[in-house]
Amino acid sequence: MEEKEKKIEYYLSIIDEIEKVRSRNNVNWMDVLRLAFRNAPDEARELMKKVNAEDATIASLLKKLTED
Repeated sequence: MEEKEKKIEYYLSIIDEIEKVRSRNNVNWMDVLRLAFRNAPDEARELMKKVNAEDATIASLLKKLTED
């Protein structure tokens, strides 16, 4: 296997590991979200508005990274 292929395989294996960790974290995130909305729905809603605004900013920055 040539050096370039080894690098690609290495990077893809890291991405696979990140995906595994993120999938577990997504379950945890949803559990925290359910708990928040069950116990303090108004406060959770306001917090999620802030999270959503930050996510929109991140999405906009990522779009800039991928533009030609």
